[in-house]
Amino acid sequence: MQNGMHTDRERCVRAVQSKDARFDGWFFTAVLTTGIYCRPSCPVVPPKPENMTFHPSAAACQQAGFRACKRCRPDTSPGSPEWNQRADLVARAMRLIADGVVDRDGVPGLAARLGYSSRQVERQLLAELGAGPLALARAQRAQTARLLIETTALPMAEIAFAAGFSSIRTFNDTVREVYALSPSELRSRLPKQSATRRTGATPGNPETSPAPGAISLRLPFRAPLNPDNLFGHLAATAVPGVEEWRDGAYRRTLRLPYGHGIVALRPEPDHIACRLTLSDLRDLPVAISRCRRMLDLDADPVAVDDQLRTDPVLAPLVDKAPGRRVPRTVDEAEFAVRAVLGQQVSTAAARTHAGRLVIAHGEPVDDPEGGLTHLFPAPEALAALSPESLAMPRTRRTTFTTLVRHLADGTLHLGAESDWQETRARLLSLPGFGPWTVDVVAMRALGDPDAFLPTDLGIRRAAKELGLPSTPAALTARAAVWRPWRAYAVQYLWATDSHPINFLPV
Repeated sequence: MQNGMHTDRERCVRAVQSKDARFDGWFFTAVLTTGIYCRPSCPVVPPKPENMTFHPSAAACQQAGFRACKRCRPDTSPGSPEWNQRADLVARAMRLIADGVVDRDGVPGLAARLGYSSRQVERQLLAELGAGPLALARAQRAQTARLLIETTALPMAEIAFAAGFSSIRTFNDTVREVYALSPSELRSRLPKQSATRRTGATPGNPETSPAPGAISLRLPFRAPLNPDNLFGHLAATAVPGVEEWRDGAYRRTLRLPYGHGIVALRPEPDHIACRLTLSDLRDLPVAISRCRRMLDLDADPVAVDDQLRTDPVLAPLVDKAPGRRVPRTVDEAEFAVRAVLGQQVSTAAARTHAGRLVIAHGEPVDDPEGGLTHLFPAPEALAALSPESLAMPRTRRTTFTTLVRHLADGTLHLGAESDWQETRARLLSLPGFGPWTVDVVAMRALGDPDAFLPTDLGIRRAAKELGLPSTPAALTARAAVWRPWRAYAVQYLWATDSHPINFLPV
């Protein structure tokens, strides 16, 4: 699949007629005779081809005057894989819009983060997505509003505020325009048995007294998804007080634009069960976006695995456990700090170092449902600590203090808008940042799907076992056939080992 798929009419028609869920989020079908738009896998009888038009985004459909289908709920399909596999202006803009930048800072704020003029950003988004940044942000607000209407018992005024609308009237008008129902009508259509879901309890969950304000929802993904290395990695490297594995779910604290939160993420056969408790509901869309990004839920596993299967060495590994994702992060700066702490030490030692920083410099949070105690320390807090207090070699201490100083003063910014190659170069210029540290940050924090770790001990061990070249240069040359998905090849190579990161915790 490639950019601009919505322009390939014949391919889109075939996808709709076969109800192929793999294409959900890649394009949207607008039906001229009904005025609605659908995802390709919509369960209703497909319309006649002459009545179909295709659009690259839900916002473009809404801009063209179509409303969302009540059956397939196209606004809740997985996001386009495009924005996680590209590093150009449009992809970086889409990642920032998903992170709520337009709602918080407007289009000028979005453009400033990207280093372009507002007009340039608007023009490129319109050309590729059929909608500008305001329309794309509006579509996201409508989706957040629907989510809150259907999963909470909050009053409509609070929902309008939490979803990012400037007024109750705009909230009402937008919901009615997008869904052809008023907010109260949307809620009244819910079955009565969903009342428990709206209070925060999840079906099959033995908890009888959910935390106040908890929101339970499903995070969709493209199948297949192998949860073993994804949740195994997050659990095995969990920083005490910030992350934990409890009752079959990965839980962690979240630092968010308006406050903080706690999320529990549980793998299910056809979705990820997500339970969020937020200090400020305005952070809901950002929290969802960051959790999806951490779990790599917008990936296209079929495209990735098909490419890796072309290598006879990797093919058996892919066939054995297809659908591996790259475990990423909810906080790029946090991950960079943890990458430095993990240089040349074991997973257990890295967790110990990070745990000490959390206790000494993290912000306390209350977690009535588990054992989480702190937010991971912000760069500003870490920049103020005494270097002598760090129990690590002098050279790594210099690496650590230099990194947090640059993060704190803004001379180094790691975020959804980061240009991958430019950020790599800036990291490599810092003392103590070699290829392994830069590439692990690129893979897990920046989200580069082609990041590769030829010097990693686990990768070298796997290469030896599989008969691949052993030197970094030769292995890198051999790995060219895995591009642009070398970060996913890393997951399959790591999985040949018995390290806890490769197994879903019991």
